[in-house]
Parts: sequence; C-alpha cells; structure tokens
Amino acid sequence: MRLVIQRVSWASVSIGGIVKSEIKTGLLLLLGIEDADNTEDIEWLIKKTINMRIFGDEQGLMNLSVMDINGELLVVSQFTLHASTRKGNRPSFIKAAKPNIAIPLYQQFVAMLQTHLNTKVQTGEFGADMKVALLNDGPVTIVIDSKNKE
Repeated sequence: MRLVIQRVSWASVSIGGIVKSEIKTGLLLLLGIEDADNTEDIEWLIKKTINMRIFGDEQGLMNLSVMDINGELLVVSQFTLHASTRKGNRPSFIKAAKPNIAIPLYQQFVAMLQTHLNTKVQTGEFGADMKVALLNDGPVTIVIDSKNKE
C-alpha cells in the first residue's frame, strides 16, 4: 500500500459537482492498493499515520500528531499511486489492485482508522471521477509505502 499524507487546512471531495466530503484541519490521505496488500499493511500505515508528528506545537515545531490536535481525516482511493512509468509515456497501472481486492481493503482501512481515532473518517467514493480540493498546510506532503518501510 502506498499512502500520500497531506497536512491540510481544509480539503474536500466532489463528485459530479456535489461535495461528498470535506474536512477542516487534518490530513488528506490518498491511498493506493496493490494485490499483495493485506491487514498487516493497513495496520502499519494507520499506526504510522496517526502517530506521525507533523503538526506544529506552541513553538511552531512539528511535534504533534493528528490525534494530538483532534484533526480530521479524509481518505481517497487513488490507484494511480501504483503507476509504472518505466516504458513509454503512458503509465501502466498493472500493479494496482482490481476492485474486487481493492474495495474491501479500502473499506477495512477506513474502518480501522475510525476505530483507532474513535471518530468518523470522511471518504471519497471508490472508482468515481472525483475532484479533490485542498489547502496544503506548510506545504507538508509525505509518501509512505508499506512494502518499503523507510
């Protein structure tokens, strides 16, 4: 699983011109799922994400997590995070999981995130043509991959 974490002042997802979800201060999470992903990947990503100290404290230092600030979360599925650009100019998405694998893992990720934070997590709509708007705060953008734990 690949996850793009963006610290935001606000973010929203619209489908067909209608806002489906929106958050204020918190994290926009773009989640890419591949066939080899499982519950262990989800658990590792969630633990990293909710404990990552990327919010400013009283001195303006990044010492607080999304849990510390009671931040909001918006999770959007994004298969293009597994694009292969090795050959030619048209990306290949062969590594991205098909919906029969990706949808249950996406739903499990959201459910486990809600359980850990004890709050509702906002979402996009799997497979929809979504318009994602955000105000990246910092900007702070971090990419993590459960198969390459750096």
